[in-house]
Amino acid sequence: MASLPVAVDAMGGDDAPQSVLAGARLAAERGIPILLVGQPDQLADARDFEVVPASQVIAMGAEAAASVRKMKDSSVVRAAEAVRDGRASAMVSAGNTGAAMAASLLRMGRIRGVARPAIATPIIVPGRAWPNVMLDSGANTECTAEWLVQFAQMGAVYCRDRWGVQQPRVGLLSNGEEAGKGSPLVKQAFDLLGDGDWQTRTGAVFAGNVEGRDLLEDLVDVIVTDGFTGNVALKTAEGVAKQLIGALMGAFESSEEAREGARLLAPALAPLYDEFSPDSVGGAILLGVNGVSIISHGASSPKALANAVQVAHELAERDTVSSLRRVLRTE
Repeated sequence: MASLPVAVDAMGGDDAPQSVLAGARLAAERGIPILLVGQPDQLADARDFEVVPASQVIAMGAEAAASVRKMKDSSVVRAAEAVRDGRASAMVSAGNTGAAMAASLLRMGRIRGVARPAIATPIIVPGRAWPNVMLDSGANTECTAEWLVQFAQMGAVYCRDRWGVQQPRVGLLSNGEEAGKGSPLVKQAFDLLGDGDWQTRTGAVFAGNVEGRDLLEDLVDVIVTDGFTGNVALKTAEGVAKQLIGALMGAFESSEEAREGARLLAPALAPLYDEFSPDSVGGAILLGVNGVSIISHGASSPKALANAVQVAHELAERDTVSSLRRVLRTE
């Protein structure tokens, strides 16, 4: 039986729909069926795809929840409805992050038993075949300790289903590795995460506290935190990486000798650049909703969008949502 297509929000992103359409074509070349959702007049040259018409577009800076409720014919809402109605296996949006979250939650609903969905973001670990997964990366700025335990469960299932890590190591983000470190929330979550029940059901193991310097280290596989802390940590890491790359490129152009050295180093640096490129990540997943919803960066390139579509397709094929239901004891 043919696979259901991935619904792609064609109007979401800084350079939509052109960049999104280019990414959709790259994904289609890999054999992934695509369902574009957007304004038909803007997608006149997308005759090679089935298009679900949507007359409205939620702006990147719009208030998310209110816009989703008012703009029922927006592309991101129609994409979520395509998943809900069984017309698509998953959805991808590079538009307003809050709107993608709200549309996914309001149209797909939550997995029964999930307190709050969380954004799970891959963070590249140099030299390792799979990244660290950090959640929550921005969906919930305030959390309870019980929610953090649930994030640990969902992150462990995601890590196992996507990368085949059979016994994911889960770390709790804190300001020190010692058990007594952290805010009252972190200390309470530490105690709850030490309970063996959730570890038995997920096949995971709680590895204790990790610090901000450990985000790219091979110490754990899943990093759990509240959405405020996670988003700040993620944006800090992105900013440092951007500045380092800029400084390195500037040094390479500082003299003829430096330029010659850069040419000699290029073959060794190119694979490292590809490894750290955000294009290779494929977006973050909103875990806890009753469907596969991938959220990509607004400035995503066609390659990044194609990879996001591939991730969405693979998770739908593996039925990761059912795996989450079983672990959370909802079916």
